[in-house]
Amino acid sequence: MEAKLQRWVQRQGWDRASTSYEQYWHEQLQPAIDGVLDRADLAPGEDVIDVACGTGLVTLPAAEAVAPTGSVLATDLSPKMIGALRANPKANRLAIVDQLCCDAEDLPTDRVFDVALCSLGLMYVADPLKAARELHRVLKRDGRTVVSVWGQRRNCGWAELFPIVGARVASDVCPMFFALGAPGALDATLQQAGFVDIEETRLTVELVYPNDEAALGAAFLGGPVALAY
Repeated sequence: MEAKLQRWVQRQGWDRASTSYEQYWHEQLQPAIDGVLDRADLAPGEDVIDVACGTGLVTLPAAEAVAPTGSVLATDLSPKMIGALRANPKANRLAIVDQLCCDAEDLPTDRVFDVALCSLGLMYVADPLKAARELHRVLKRDGRTVVSVWGQRRNCGWAELFPIVGARVASDVCPMFFALGAPGALDATLQQAGFVDIEETRLTVELVYPNDEAALGAAFLGGPVALAY
């Protein structure tokens, strides 16, 4: 029941955040997005699955990289995130992009892909190991995957804000952000899921907002605490 509730909270939270997410997070997340795409090293003709795709910040450049003969299947738990991607004019121009609303822990597809991507999504699922096993299941034998998660909590400049968020909204989401950022945690999860030849890179970025309103929008409106707020 706890996992079921967590999925419901995530779905509802990201549904509410879908109209604000890019406004408050696109620019700030660009270094992480670029890191995922650079590591993926996509080539024309490759078939890609982008799990926890959100509004398509990784999906769309991935589709451009594998066009015109490749394909991208974008999945997300949030129907409104999928709706935002589907409504994006660029997605409509890229006919090779398919969208599917589903849980990362239960991908309803028997297709296998050259590349599996999950950009800043694995740390939100109820069972990260199960989701990682799904990424492995839908990957070709010689395929590759790139996953990004938040790092260690002690390195997060937002850490002092979390008690304030906790006092303002009733949410158990914030502690989840950094579980896979602990030393060895993501590597161990991927190994258990069946992945081999794992390489880990630590990326340090600075989140810069132009004013108080933008910073508070990111904290309360553009992420999974939007439901509680």
